[in-house]
Amino acid sequence: MGNFSVITEFLLIEFSSTRELQVLHAALFLLIYLAALLGNLLTCAAIITDPHLHCPMYFFLSNLSLLDIGSISVTLPKFIVNTLCGVQSLSLLGCAAQIFFFLYFAATEFALLVAMSYDRFVAICQPLHYGIIMTPARCLWAAAGSWLSGLLYSAVHTGNMFRLPFSGSNVIHQFFCDVPHVLQVSASDVFNTEFALIVASSCLLFFCFAFLIASYARIFSSVLKIPSVEGRYKAISTCSPQLMILTLFLISIMIAVFRNISDTSPIQNLLIAMAYTTLPPLLNPLIYSLRNQKVTAAMGKMIKRIVFPLTFLKILKF
Repeated sequence: MGNFSVITEFLLIEFSSTRELQVLHAALFLLIYLAALLGNLLTCAAIITDPHLHCPMYFFLSNLSLLDIGSISVTLPKFIVNTLCGVQSLSLLGCAAQIFFFLYFAATEFALLVAMSYDRFVAICQPLHYGIIMTPARCLWAAAGSWLSGLLYSAVHTGNMFRLPFSGSNVIHQFFCDVPHVLQVSASDVFNTEFALIVASSCLLFFCFAFLIASYARIFSSVLKIPSVEGRYKAISTCSPQLMILTLFLISIMIAVFRNISDTSPIQNLLIAMAYTTLPPLLNPLIYSLRNQKVTAAMGKMIKRIVFPLTFLKILKF
């Protein structure tokens, strides 16, 4: 029974024993974190301050940006601080918090992407009924339902994983508390229950995924029926960023679920983890700002309002 009471903290692996490389890793992750934070904050601020963007599509996008900020803030700040301070340990409570919030933001994002696909389906396939179907109240309920479903999903999985003591090695070959690595040292009852929960939730996710495929199939079928080239381009431009974000999210999830953690080196673990923890929050605002002229224009106006008044005040002082 002693083995079950030993693990009170986890040790996160160092990707290099050289201090200079450790600082370089921390600096790289800090730049990625700041870029993701800035991109998503700018997206949220542009949507809030521009009245032309006060519609369902951009309301969901602002929620997505908030989720990306939360998702990348779960793992990177702790890793950066630990690397700079030379600390490898992570408490059991800290590990549970990382897993809870990581699953929370990931599950909420998937639910929100389903709601966003339905919004585009109604906008393109039933444009005359869009204002009736996608009312502000229904959009609020859809967003609230996404956040609540993510909370329930995360609470069930995290509660199951940490309901019994851990045994075995407390070394996690990752820069954060990753679910597969934690399950390796969990009790057999926890592992079996978690497997059953994953199977049950996979069935629900499969139906959501089928809904997504059906929605976008109907969308592209309707787009092809539009007679003018300009109309087809406009319709595709409104849903292509969401489709790109959905594809990036699904690829990230597949990498996280189907990778073999036992046969990968520390560097491979780092690169794989970066693919599904940092790339979506970093690329999502870039995808929207590059593919959506309204968001780009709103960001430009907002930046001008911030920069030019300050410049004008500096001129007055002189």
